[in-house]
Amino acid sequence: MPNRRQILASIAAASAGTLLCTSRPAGAQTVQKLTRIIIGTPPGGYPDTVARLLINHMKSYAPTIILENKAGAGQRIALEALKNSTADGSTMMLSPAGPNVLYPHIYKALAYKPLEDFIPVTTVFDTPSALVVGPIVPQQVKTVADFVEWCRANPTKSAYGTPGAGTPMHFLGAMLATASDIKYLHVPYQGSGPATQDVLGGQIASAIVPVPAVVQLREPERLRVLATTGSQRSASLPEVPTVKEAGFPALEFSEWFGILLPTKTPMDIALALNGAVRSAMQSDDFKSGLSALSLEPAGSSMDEFAQRMRTDTDRWAPIIKASGFTIE
Repeated sequence: MPNRRQILASIAAASAGTLLCTSRPAGAQTVQKLTRIIIGTPPGGYPDTVARLLINHMKSYAPTIILENKAGAGQRIALEALKNSTADGSTMMLSPAGPNVLYPHIYKALAYKPLEDFIPVTTVFDTPSALVVGPIVPQQVKTVADFVEWCRANPTKSAYGTPGAGTPMHFLGAMLATASDIKYLHVPYQGSGPATQDVLGGQIASAIVPVPAVVQLREPERLRVLATTGSQRSASLPEVPTVKEAGFPALEFSEWFGILLPTKTPMDIALALNGAVRSAMQSDDFKSGLSALSLEPAGSSMDEFAQRMRTDTDRWAPIIKASGFTIE
């Protein structure tokens, strides 16, 4: 099975904005001639990589697909661009859950309304988070319960890094603090990498970051994974218990990444896109690509995805309200 380095190398020749699908099988009926997939992060991250893997198998939808990176403002720039694009199926976005199910409860003014402005087409992959500790935390701390007791005894050191304020990981830490009645200081970073590196370097006790950020840097003596937040154990970290197994079921959450369209896109086009994406996800190179990136395959009907968005939106509302965290 190809590793992450091989997967990235195999697609490195296709830079952001480069035409990635140009051939068309004889007799194929495509829906669009030219299509773009918006990504709300810079080139090189795993959403970018997954989108490129999808594109290779979506000729039934469009013979020519470009990838457009619109990074910034925590994905809001990309989502606003999607909202304002022509609703004819020529523009879609591979979007994470956070900006769709958390932001409506965080931002007092948001330029889009996810449940009204977008059509959920299909989920593509899930990524649970991991609670990791570093050299600040003694080696005898081996479980989440152990860590909670350590935090209680060391309140001045009890802190966690995340990829940023307003992310699911931010609120998972707040939930752990509430459930355990401990002080647990949130330290937001600009991405998972810096947070994880500071745990390794002993600048901060712990971090809650997506599993892919942990797998590549894991060092048993310096970076220990206490639990993951998925409903099942991560295939990349099979020896690590889930938060439910660790006694904290309320922290169970995997962030989905899914395909969205502007809300007025005709339903036949949305259904065609659902079929094209889910078919692409069955390819061997897509499956091996996700595995190499430590991501979990998803895939859903449009109704299932819409219900998941609504459920997640409702779930996070009281959690965010209780935290008191808002952004003007």
